[in-house]
Amino acid sequence: MIQMTNVAKIYPNGARALVDISLKINKGEFVFLVGPSGAGKSTLIRLLYREEMASRGQVIVNGWNILRMREREVPHFRRNIGVIFQDFKLLANKTAFENVAFALEAIGVSPKEVRLRTKKMLKLVGLGHKENAFPDELSGGEQQRVSVARAIINNPSLLVADEPTGNLDADTAWEIMELLYNINRRGTTIVMATHARDIVEQMQKRVIVIEDGRVVRDENMGAIEYGT
Repeated sequence: MIQMTNVAKIYPNGARALVDISLKINKGEFVFLVGPSGAGKSTLIRLLYREEMASRGQVIVNGWNILRMREREVPHFRRNIGVIFQDFKLLANKTAFENVAFALEAIGVSPKEVRLRTKKMLKLVGLGHKENAFPDELSGGEQQRVSVARAIINNPSLLVADEPTGNLDADTAWEIMELLYNINRRGTTIVMATHARDIVEQMQKRVIVIEDGRVVRDENMGAIEYGT
């Protein structure tokens, strides 16, 4: 599913975000990326859907060699990847239904299929009754549920999440994690960057600890020590 070999990321100003990262994530895994702020977690996440490009090394995702990919191939590559952000990134002038439907419309799905699949997805995340609400009419947790629905509407094989519970209260964060857990049980690989120690410890999934751009621990357990 994901293979990184000797990956480095150096920004134009000389800042080193990642240093010699090598890791493998198998299909169906649920993996947490943890570590101090500025450790390189978000950079690693962005490499997975080609928002950033590695400066050195090899990144393979879903059989695609990211560094050798042509620009015209990127949209097709991203169809199999869902992305969830901390700040939701919903379109303010579109309803919950329209925000989720947009992901299907962008790839040319028929209007009838868009309607059926979008309604089904909003119901799945518990927002069937809020499909006509705009983002500013939804709570933070509801907005993140819309984001989750939008990210998985195309049935991606890989879902990447960058601090998806960072702006939510504890109860709402756990509701989102339950959604992600169920999505993972259906076979979707999930890679999630987080600072939420309680979630990491209780979920008991694989944990990759990153510090100063390097992988310092990689364990299939939740209750481990890591920086804050």
